[in-house]
Amino acid sequence: MRPQTHVLFFLLHICSGLSLDFKVVDLTHDHSNTTIYWPGNPEYNFTILARGNTTGGFWYESNYFGTAEHGGTHLDSPSHFYKDRHRTHNIPIENLIGPGVIINVKNKAARNADYQVSIDDLKQWESIYNQIPEKAIVIMNSGWHERYPNASLVFNTDSPTDSSTFHFPSWHEKTIEWLISERSVNVIGVDTPSNDFGQSKTFPVHILLGQANIPGAENVANLDAVPEAGSNIFVAVTKIYDGSGGPARIFATVPIKDTSSGCSHGLSFVLLMCALCLFIQIV
Repeated sequence: MRPQTHVLFFLLHICSGLSLDFKVVDLTHDHSNTTIYWPGNPEYNFTILARGNTTGGFWYESNYFGTAEHGGTHLDSPSHFYKDRHRTHNIPIENLIGPGVIINVKNKAARNADYQVSIDDLKQWESIYNQIPEKAIVIMNSGWHERYPNASLVFNTDSPTDSSTFHFPSWHEKTIEWLISERSVNVIGVDTPSNDFGQSKTFPVHILLGQANIPGAENVANLDAVPEAGSNIFVAVTKIYDGSGGPARIFATVPIKDTSSGCSHGLSFVLLMCALCLFIQIV
């Protein structure tokens, strides 16, 4: 037996005795025939190829699905709005994970559907939780995720195929400039359909993010289930070669305040990652 195998068994034995001291929160809307796309994109296509008992006596399922990159909970690659920037397959995977920073503007968005997150909103967050951590994933929580998947409510219009009528909150371009120049961020996101607000015609936030090689997450779900600070967020985008984005399974880990195991959230995570790395080397 290889020495690495002994170490792997030892780590797995330790991990098996640890209680899971964080919970996992899904921040992703279902990808289905209810998925919301920007006007002009083809609709979601899900086709059952096989579903039933086979002549061999076992159950078998297989499906085909087709989707535009930018629909539902998804990631915009920097190349989406800027030439010669990262496409989906060459976004460094370490840039798709980071400390969660949730900017709660629900009350402001309720009063003004065209609200744009300000620098003051970020400074207010920092006055409570300290400076935005390095390599953060910063997401606006406007409460809009509760409207999904009703397109008329999400786009806030009686004409969801006419983008000129859209009214929903997002980021202000000056706020994005400040985040890029003054802080370190891996991903910027929203619970609305776009990182530019609904009435935008020139999409300056998309352009700024693309130029800075920062991906943008859109239609993020379930943000009320994660704290404004203290989580880790993972943006598991489908690795589409040459893609300008793609569907993403976004989720967060949130520490559970339980010290009965005597082991920290960080230690549990490190041990599990060590075990995974050793497993990869062995196989």
